[in-house]
Amino acid sequence: MVESFTFGRFNHQKLDFKLWIAILWIVGVGTVFLWQRYAIDGFRIFGRTSVGPLPQMRPVAFNLTDFGGVGDGVTLNTEAFERAIAAITKYANRGGGQLNVPAGRWLTAPFNLTSHLTLFLAEDAVILGIQDEKYWPLMPPVPSYGNGREHPGPRYGSLIHGQHLQDVVITGHNGTINGQGQTWWVKFRRKLLNHTRGPLVQIMWSKDIHISNITLRDSPFWTLHPFDCQNVTIKNVTILAPIFEAPNTDGIDPDSCENVVIEDSYISVGDDAIAIKSGWDQYGIKYGRPSRNILIRNLVVRSMVSAGVSIGSEMSGGVSNVTVENIYVWNSRRAIRIKTSPGRGGYVRDINYRNLTFDDVRVGIVVKTDYNEHPDGEYDPKALPILQDISFTGIHGQGVRVPVRMHGSDEIPVRNVTFRDMSVGITYKKKHIFQCAFVEGRVIGTIFPAPCENLDLFDEHGQLVKKSVSHNMTDIDYDF
Repeated sequence: MVESFTFGRFNHQKLDFKLWIAILWIVGVGTVFLWQRYAIDGFRIFGRTSVGPLPQMRPVAFNLTDFGGVGDGVTLNTEAFERAIAAITKYANRGGGQLNVPAGRWLTAPFNLTSHLTLFLAEDAVILGIQDEKYWPLMPPVPSYGNGREHPGPRYGSLIHGQHLQDVVITGHNGTINGQGQTWWVKFRRKLLNHTRGPLVQIMWSKDIHISNITLRDSPFWTLHPFDCQNVTIKNVTILAPIFEAPNTDGIDPDSCENVVIEDSYISVGDDAIAIKSGWDQYGIKYGRPSRNILIRNLVVRSMVSAGVSIGSEMSGGVSNVTVENIYVWNSRRAIRIKTSPGRGGYVRDINYRNLTFDDVRVGIVVKTDYNEHPDGEYDPKALPILQDISFTGIHGQGVRVPVRMHGSDEIPVRNVTFRDMSVGITYKKKHIFQCAFVEGRVIGTIFPAPCENLDLFDEHGQLVKKSVSHNMTDIDYDF
């Protein structure tokens, strides 16, 4: 009897132990799920910011065909889009509505979005931008630019546009928005346009924007341009344009935006894959809206003309608190680039690059402080930008000709730069392949290739090994 009781108690203890293990496992998995659900960077659930609420299901849904849409690639569907979006606007106080774009080729002139809208592109749905510029409305210049980016005065609007919106979703089953930019590129090169080309998608002065699971291609100009927006999530998108002969077709340009996540995407275009901006010279300084709290992660990017991920050159309102991590840059002219010049003002600071892979890249990391493009002659050449607190950790790759070229100047030094865990296979056997001018900072541990002499050397434990004798040393060679 005693033995039976002891054995039963032992079995009961084993069951209790297994029950506690199960409870702890459930709690652990739940904690990981919550961490993944709410994490948007180093800004975790207890962090400084968030990207706003997740998109909600809409109480009503319409099909574009309900409003006369014809997806034959020839019929102009602008009025169908406008009527559909006007109908959804009436549901704004009840949660908005969803506009379904079914499979087909839906030719349209530019149209405007509304708040509390989900624009859903089915598989094999293609929204086509009309190529005749007379259908594209003219708009005032972006206020932080003062002029059109390519011509003084007004600019063409975007194919899909929105202003002063809240809670906008553009998503689908990888449907496509195609700007048919080929005619625009030819006219631009031949100087046949009198106004700055329009982006493919531009959303201004808005918040809680979610763009996912679509393809954007062949934009006339910048592809996706959120301007002065808050809480922007862009994920699982594909952005394409020819790598040559498609001028200024940047992929994603967050511009004077706050709380932005760009992740899990593929971008191959004719200019910067991503370019963080915040206004141009005196106009950007006056407008005074920085880009900040931006996370860019888990991307594959390509740019044969400019760079994979850029900051600037229009950064006069300031750029700060940016994390760029888990980026694969392949077959590109440059991988990572910061560009500015006298006259810009503003700042680039608190920028963290982590886990970057360069594969067949001409120049890996570039900082350029003489990028002298200006909106007009009224800029102040004494408005000098500040570049500081920039770190590079986990930089690897192969087939790189110049791993680092950081070209500060006496007027615009680059301060407090950190390199750690870097090993980049090079293709050009020349002495100066880690190039610096007017740069100060540190190298922690051993890196390859050997760093320039401008940087202090520390061991892995943070102990100073060798202090630089001159942060102002110039060792820039643009011949290769």
